Amino acid sequence: MTPSFTVSISTILLRHGETPLSGQRYSGRGDPGLTGRGREQAAAAASRLAREPGLAAVISSPLSRARDTAEAVAAAAGVPLCLEDDLVETDFGCFEGLTFEEAQERWRDDHTAWLDRSFTEAPPGGESVADVARRVSRALARLRTEYAGETVVLVSHVTPIKLMVCSALGVAAEDSFFRLRIDTGGLTRIDWYGADSAVVAWVNDTSHLRRTVG
Repeated sequence: MTPSFTVSISTILLRHGETPLSGQRYSGRGDPGLTGRGREQAAAAASRLAREPGLAAVISSPLSRARDTAEAVAAAAGVPLCLEDDLVETDFGCFEGLTFEEAQERWRDDHTAWLDRSFTEAPPGGESVADVARRVSRALARLRTEYAGETVVLVSHVTPIKLMVCSALGVAAEDSFFRLRIDTGGLTRIDWYGADSAVVAWVNDTSHLRRTVG
């Protein structure tokens, strides 16, 4: 049942467009640009979100794959673009840029330990999923104040988006994180109520991509 009190903020979460590393390698704080397909995904999302009524702003991770996606949306919707450092992807440390197999071969003990306890353990030089959850929560708290009662687009990455969905559903990320699929260019909407209530309207909607991106 939808809470009866006023929405504190509505967030439309957009995962950035495809990069050469998407689904292939650990891609956290590295800064690969969008592929041609990724730019098409950004344009398709921008076209759809331009028709969304009442958008106040686009808030983006500062990494170029997110920022370039966000710029397309902000231009199409005619709203300002702001950068939010706490929406960046997980810092994968020494695993950055490696495939799963390469990380397991080069950092066997560290990689195995991190896979077993990734929510509390950080890879060497990186951060844990719990670290990401804390900074994403900080970002949401700030945005609730700055954009109270507004609808904003948050352009981010797979881990922060999954964590926001888990938080909105009131489920432990450890139990549900790997049950969620968030595609590049996918859209998720969460309406936040008060301090600890939320309604998830849709998750990983890619209908705009199926129409425009082959």
